[in-house]
Amino acid sequence: MIPILSGNVASATGGGFSVDNSCRFNDGDSPSMTKTLGTPTSTKIGTFSCWVKLGNITTEQSMLGAYADSSNRHHIEFQADHNIEIFGKAGGSTDMSLITNAYYRDPSTWYSVVVAWDTSQGTEANRVKLYVNGTQVTSFATETYPAQDTVLQFNTDGSTIAIGRNQGGNYADGYLAEVVFIDGTQYAASDFGEFDEDSPTIWKPKDVSGLTFGDEGFYCDMEASDNLGNDANGGTDLTESNLAAADQATDTPTNNFCTGNPLANFYNQTTFSEGNCKATLASSPYGYDIGTMGVANGKWYWEIKYTSGSGDPHNVGGFGISGKGESLTASAWLGYQSGSSSTDYGYMDEGGTGVLYTNVSGADTDASRSFAIGNIIGIAIDLDSGTHTMTLYVNGNATTTDNISSSPTSGFYFPAWSYGYSAGGAVFELNFGGCPAFAISSGNADANGYGNFEYAVPSGYYALCTKNLAEFG
Repeated sequence: MIPILSGNVASATGGGFSVDNSCRFNDGDSPSMTKTLGTPTSTKIGTFSCWVKLGNITTEQSMLGAYADSSNRHHIEFQADHNIEIFGKAGGSTDMSLITNAYYRDPSTWYSVVVAWDTSQGTEANRVKLYVNGTQVTSFATETYPAQDTVLQFNTDGSTIAIGRNQGGNYADGYLAEVVFIDGTQYAASDFGEFDEDSPTIWKPKDVSGLTFGDEGFYCDMEASDNLGNDANGGTDLTESNLAAADQATDTPTNNFCTGNPLANFYNQTTFSEGNCKATLASSPYGYDIGTMGVANGKWYWEIKYTSGSGDPHNVGGFGISGKGESLTASAWLGYQSGSSSTDYGYMDEGGTGVLYTNVSGADTDASRSFAIGNIIGIAIDLDSGTHTMTLYVNGNATTTDNISSSPTSGFYFPAWSYGYSAGGAVFELNFGGCPAFAISSGNADANGYGNFEYAVPSGYYALCTKNLAEFG
């Protein structure tokens, strides 16, 4: 079972159209996909649709930009507070500004965003329509529509069209999937998705290949790792900047993977990047983080690369599980390390000896559990057997299996990691299988074929993703 913070979870249901890949955008790399528009089918009508899973939730991030220069530009983006803005200028003057009252800042889920415009419409509210998760947004904090027959940069010959940035930057951070640009038709959200017939509040993707794309339309399905900007509709491909094959992800709207959770950044000491799969923990005073998915049963496996660290060897790298969950505030935590309460279990390296911590004390010491910078740590938890267990793997080698004797106070166990006290900071690269932050040299999936791991997934264990949770969670 998976607790959801908010938003839409298309991957919670089976069947229907399956999205195989997404592309990870890391704003620190200034990533984007661009092309120059030719003569459009229409200068006034079009539609943009994409699915978004957020990474950084504190910065302005563009999904779509179109521009000639700073005075002539339009974009669709998340603002710093993560309400959605549709904005534009012509000749240096604002000609459109729509900002939602609603905020969209859940990093655990996928959002569907559709913007459809037809500036020839007589009714101004029909000139630009925004849909989120299949429902049209009608409540705006700012609501200025373009004048009738306005030519937007989205429909201008010679404009640069950009995925993941606008004219001034504002690079995307997170994952984008099923990116569709339509030239000449104002489609509705129902042309890109549908509500599940068995779970009617859940919005899920549809096959878009039958839509009319127009002369300058395109469809990026992210399925070619060596050409992520490929136009699957057959038009001119987009040019990728600061994106690589490693940014192709299997974390998608129809199979959502666990990542690090910036909303549960206790003590605010962690900077997340690489689609929330890289955690940089500050040196003072300490940091403690959990994943976006919690489990109450099943057998689960994930990996964390201990990439760098410095300072006091005591409390170096706490890897394990937390039973307290996302609802607890930093001030309520009893300690800084994995294993800080009776429902937490964390492996620490103390001067070359691996110690299992729980309830802020070393419950068991075993030299086989020791690990060092550069090691890839695997965590396998078994919540199905009569006695629940957790096993630490170091570079694919299993160490002692330990009993989990308590019940989680939150109802779920969450992946957890920590580093702190007198240490000098650390970098952990997370891998839940959807898009690892570290390079995979071999590639191993679980028995269902999901995930991409450096080491073989233990027999009977699964990646933390919604397709597996639906079957085993």
